[in-house]
Amino acid sequence: MSFEIKSDDVLVVVDVQYDFLPGGSLAVADGDAIIPVVNALAKKFANVVLTQDWHPADHVSFASQHAGKAPFETVELDYGTQVLWPNHCVWGTRGAEISADLDIPHAQMIIRKGFNRAIDSYSGFQEADRTSLTGLASYLGERNLSRVFVVGLATDFCVAWTAIDSAAGGFETFVIEDATRAIDANGSLEKAWADLEEAGVTRITSAELIS
Repeated sequence: MSFEIKSDDVLVVVDVQYDFLPGGSLAVADGDAIIPVVNALAKKFANVVLTQDWHPADHVSFASQHAGKAPFETVELDYGTQVLWPNHCVWGTRGAEISADLDIPHAQMIIRKGFNRAIDSYSGFQEADRTSLTGLASYLGERNLSRVFVVGLATDFCVAWTAIDSAAGGFETFVIEDATRAIDANGSLEKAWADLEEAGVTRITSAELIS
C-alpha cells in the first residue's frame, strides 16, 4: 500500500530530544536510528509540528520526587496510575533540547508538554489528567489539516498517546512504525499496539510514503 501525501496532511514529530537519545537520561534503545527516516519523511510534508517534553526539575513523574521509589515503578496520583521516570527533559537543560540532527526547518509549531509540575503529559494533544488541552487539536482544525502521521519517541508512550488522542479528535491517524522506537517496559509496547488498533490508528511504514 502507498499513500499520496496531500496538502491537508501533517507530520507530528514527537519528542526527538537528547534525553531520549543514546547517552540521555531516559534513552530509548536505537532512538537515533529514526532521525534520518524522520528527516526524509519531513521533506515530503508541507505541514510539520514538533512536540517537546518540558519538565520542571521537581516534576511529579520523576522517581526522585517519591521517597523509596525507583524509576519504572508506579504510584497512584489524582489522575490515575503514573509510571515513574528518571529525571529527564528538565527545561533549560541540554537533555530537553530537540536534537540538532533533525533537519526540519519548515516545522511550523513546537508543542511543549509536561511543564505542569503536578501532571504528566505523554500526548501532544492533552495532559495525563485527560482534561488539560495543549491546543494542538484546535491548531490542526483551524488550518484544516485532517490526516495526522505520527513519528518519534517513544512508540509505547508519547507516540501512542498522541496518536490515540489524534484519532479520538476525529483526525485520520497513522503511526509510521520504522520512524519510532519503544521503551518497552513491562509489556508496554504490545499494549500500545493493541490500544492503537482499538483506537482506529493505522500502522504503516515509511516506504509507503517515500518512493
